Amino acid sequence: MPNITLPDGSVRSYDGPVTAATIASDIGPGLAKAALIAVVDGDEWDLSRPIETDAAVALVTAKDEAALALLRHDCAHVMAEAVLELFPETKVTIGPAIENGFYYDFHRTVAFSEDDLAAIEKRMHEIVDRDEAIVRRVWSRDEAVAFYQKNDEPFKVELVEAIPADETVTFYQQGNFIDLCRGPHAPSTGKIGHAFKLMKVAGAYWRGDSNRPMLQRIYGTAWTSEKDLTAYLTMLEEAEKRDHRKLGKQLGLFHLQEEAAGSVFWHAKGWILYREIEAYVRRRLDAAGYSEVKTPQLVDRSLWEASGHWEKFGENMFTAQSEDERTLALKPMNCPCHVQIFRQGIKSYRDLPLRMAEFGSCHRNEPSGALHGIMRVRAFTQDDAHIFCTENQITEESVKFCALLQSIYADFGFHDVRVKFSDRPEVRAGDDATWDRAEAALTNATHAAGLDTVLNPGEGAFYGPKLEFVLRDAIGRDWQCGTLQVDFVLPERLDAEYVGEDGNRHRPVMLHRAILGSMERWIGILIEQYAGRMPAWLAPVQIVVASITDSANAYAREVAAAAAAAGLRVETDLRNEKISYKVREHSVIKVPFILAVGGREAEAGTVALRRLGSNDQQVLDAHETISMLRDESLAPDMQSR
Repeated sequence: MPNITLPDGSVRSYDGPVTAATIASDIGPGLAKAALIAVVDGDEWDLSRPIETDAAVALVTAKDEAALALLRHDCAHVMAEAVLELFPETKVTIGPAIENGFYYDFHRTVAFSEDDLAAIEKRMHEIVDRDEAIVRRVWSRDEAVAFYQKNDEPFKVELVEAIPADETVTFYQQGNFIDLCRGPHAPSTGKIGHAFKLMKVAGAYWRGDSNRPMLQRIYGTAWTSEKDLTAYLTMLEEAEKRDHRKLGKQLGLFHLQEEAAGSVFWHAKGWILYREIEAYVRRRLDAAGYSEVKTPQLVDRSLWEASGHWEKFGENMFTAQSEDERTLALKPMNCPCHVQIFRQGIKSYRDLPLRMAEFGSCHRNEPSGALHGIMRVRAFTQDDAHIFCTENQITEESVKFCALLQSIYADFGFHDVRVKFSDRPEVRAGDDATWDRAEAALTNATHAAGLDTVLNPGEGAFYGPKLEFVLRDAIGRDWQCGTLQVDFVLPERLDAEYVGEDGNRHRPVMLHRAILGSMERWIGILIEQYAGRMPAWLAPVQIVVASITDSANAYAREVAAAAAAAGLRVETDLRNEKISYKVREHSVIKVPFILAVGGREAEAGTVALRRLGSNDQQVLDAHETISMLRDESLAPDMQSR
C-alpha cells in the first residue's frame, strides 16, 4: 500500500503498486495528457513503471527543464527507427541526448547524403504522427545477447556483453524498433512533437578508438516548441555570420596554418587588439593591488610531479630532453611557478594577501580534432593570477575578485553572467577534511559576494573547488571564461609557507583566479560578440581620413596627423576612388569613424564625420571632432565614470 508524496506535500495512498500515469490521471486529465515522465525519489522513471513502495513523486511536463533532454533522447530513438526503415542494412550503435540536440552513430558502407538526411527527417515526422507507444522491457543479459546476435547487430552485442551476467538489461520498443537503453522515455512518439531538425553527418570511431570501425554520426536538434526551434536555427545563422575565423581573415587580424597547428599568427591589426586588451587588464590589475611577474616556459618534470600536474595532465604536456637527459615540459599552467616565486625569501603574515599576476604563455597538446580557430588552441596566454592569503582572508579576497571580474566584463559589454559552483571531483588530491574546508570557504565567499550559483557537481579542479563564470553573448550563447578556485593542496605539496603572527610557520591558501580565461579565446568571443564591429577603444583602426579629391590630400594628411597626435589610431585613404567606394570599403572592415575631406572642408577647417552603421554625416570643426572622438575612444577605465 504505497503512500505517494507529491511536490505540494499532499499524500495519496494506493492499495497496491501504482504507475505515475495513474497518479497523473487521479490528479486531473490535463496533467495526465501533459505528463512525460515521473521523478520518483529523485530518479527519473517511465510513467508506466510500477511504484511499489512509499515514494516522493513529481510529474514532468514539457514546461519542465528535464523535459528537453528527455525529448532529445526520444528523438535519437525515432531517428534510429527511421534510418532502419529506410536503410535496413544499417547497423545501430548508440544515440544520446547532447547539448542543444542529439545524435546517433550508425555503421553503413554507403555514406549518408544530404538527400538521405531529408528523407530520414521526413520519416521521423511520420513516426511521430503514428504516435507509437514506447514500451519498457526488462530482459536478462543472455536474452539481450541472443536477441542482438539473431538480428546481426555486432555493436549492440559488444555493449550488452560488457554488462555483468547477473544484471538485468532494459530495452525500449516503439513500433518494430527495439533499442538497448536505460531510459526513461515519454509514453509515445507522439509526445515528441515536430520541433526537431537533422543538422549534419560527421565521422566518429566506435568507442572513440581510432583502431575501431569508422561510424557515421547524424546530429540533430530538438526543442519543446516550434518557436524555440526557429529561434535556435536563427541563432545558428547569426553565429555563422559572426564566425571569428571568417571575420579574423576578413579584417586582417590573424591566420592559422597547418605548420603551426593550434598556434595563432597575429597580424598587425590583430596584435593591436591583443595589446589594447592586455593593457586594459594590466591597468585594472595594477589598480587592484596585483604584482605582475613572468615565469619560465620550460620547467623540469620534477616540479610538475611534485604539484600533481604530471599525473593529471602529463599526456597533454609538450616535453623536451635537455643535454643532461632531464625531461622539461612547456608549462600548461602557471600556478606551480608562482609558488616558486612565493617561496623565495621569508614571507610574513604582514605580506598577505599577496596578489601575483602573469600574462602566462602556456601550451597544451590538445587533440587536433578539438582545435577550433583561436577559441581552442595549443599555445595560449592566460590572464592568470594567484592570491596567497590566510584562511581568514579568503572571503574578503574572493569578494574583491568577483567585483573586479564583473566590472571588467561590463566594460567589455557583457552584463549577463551566471556562476557555477564546481565541487570535488572523483579523482582529486587532498583528504576529505581539506575539501570540506575549501568548499565551505568558497560557499561562504559566494554568499558574501551576493552570488547566485548553480551546482556543477564533480567538476572542481583536482586541488580545490571552483567558481566558473559563464557570460551570455549578444545572440544568447554561453561562454565559460573566468574562474576562482580555493586551494589548500598545492601550498602543502610545494612547501609554501609564511610566518604567522604567532611566530610559527603556516601554509598560505592559494586562490587561483582568471577573468578572461585566455587572451586568444577571449578575442574570439569578442569578435563574435560584436560581429567584428569592435567598440572604438578596441578597434585596430579607429579613424580613416579619406580624401574626396586629390586636391584635399594634403589636408587629409594634416587631419590624420592631428588625430594621431591626440592618441588615436588613424589611417588615410588618398586613393583616386569615389568617396562612396572608400566609405563602403572601410565600413566593410568595421572602421568606427570615417572623416571625409574635400576642398570645402580644407578651406573651412572642417571634416565630414560618418559613423559606422549610419548613413548620416555631420560636418564639424576638425579639431573639435578629433577631441570628441578621442574621448569616445578611450578605454572604459580611462573615461570619467
